[in-house]
Amino acid sequence: DASCIGGNVAMNAGGKKAVLWGTALDNLASWRMVTPDGLWMEIERLDHNLGKIHDVPSASFRINRFEIDGKTPHGATEILTIPGSAFRKAGLGKDVTDKFLSGLPGIQKEGCDGIITSARFILHRAHAHTRTVCLEFFGQVHEAVPAIVEITDYFSHKAGIENAGLTPNTTSIPTLPLQGGGNEVKPRALLAGLEHLDERYLKAVGYATKSRRGTRPKMVLVADVVSDDADAAAAAASEIVRMANLRHGEGFIAVSSEARKKFWLDRARTAAIAKHTNAFKINEDVVIPLPRMGDYCDGVERINIELSLFNKIKLLDALDECFAGDLPLYYQDDKQLGDAELLGNRVEDAKKLLAEVRE
Repeated sequence: DASCIGGNVAMNAGGKKAVLWGTALDNLASWRMVTPDGLWMEIERLDHNLGKIHDVPSASFRINRFEIDGKTPHGATEILTIPGSAFRKAGLGKDVTDKFLSGLPGIQKEGCDGIITSARFILHRAHAHTRTVCLEFFGQVHEAVPAIVEITDYFSHKAGIENAGLTPNTTSIPTLPLQGGGNEVKPRALLAGLEHLDERYLKAVGYATKSRRGTRPKMVLVADVVSDDADAAAAAASEIVRMANLRHGEGFIAVSSEARKKFWLDRARTAAIAKHTNAFKINEDVVIPLPRMGDYCDGVERINIELSLFNKIKLLDALDECFAGDLPLYYQDDKQLGDAELLGNRVEDAKKLLAEVRE
């Protein structure tokens, strides 16, 4: 996968790995940009925590401005400090809550305050083993959506330990030294990526169902599970599938790189956006708390149904009006026939059909 550096920063891009590593905002060390008035600006993250930005009490940025030559200082250095909690509210996943980001230049501004020309990112070590899990849910949406919360909870700090059958004092789990002494127990398997595809998105991209049920799923979740322990990754992937089974779902696990790529292929088919409904667009622009995702899906589906019924009734009214008046008939070979002979009972049959549709 690749992206333009300016768009990556200006859109605060994330991708499927954002669940574990965060978005561009979390991983930027510094970036340069040109402002609309032709001046240069360099922004540098201070004391980077090498993790997600909302996990720190505050994040500080040093902002330097330069003349058009990009070297001569323009004004004094500015230090912008933003509370970590201001970036993302709890339970809202990877997206940011404050799109303005307290005035932080460049990021999330979609090019409105200047053009990003270069950037430096921090890098994370890739885990040795990855399992991609595709979960297909066939029950009611409000019953399937809680699986998202259950999966994320499973990979939380406490759940990761308990599901491995270990206690915080177990030495076989990789540990991280703490500043005050002692060790922090870390889960053996981590959730690196998690994407939710609703029914209308699946229809738009022509999703090929993996289950043998022969029907399109109501919802699909695609997840990446990573670990430096192959057994831990496999066990966590199997547990996710078990969770899906409890919610009228089926799960499929991909191990090889090629198979995992195929599982993510439907998520990458953004060309289908032209066929997306307002449900997808709302989901793109509004951050939904995970526990309320079921209510959101049901609410948007109700809106779609109401609008669909409104359009159908409007069409029926127009057809009734058309058949109530003189029909625009065009004669070809049978010019000697009158209107009644040409139409026969077709008008009455059409009116009966419209009445049946209304019922």
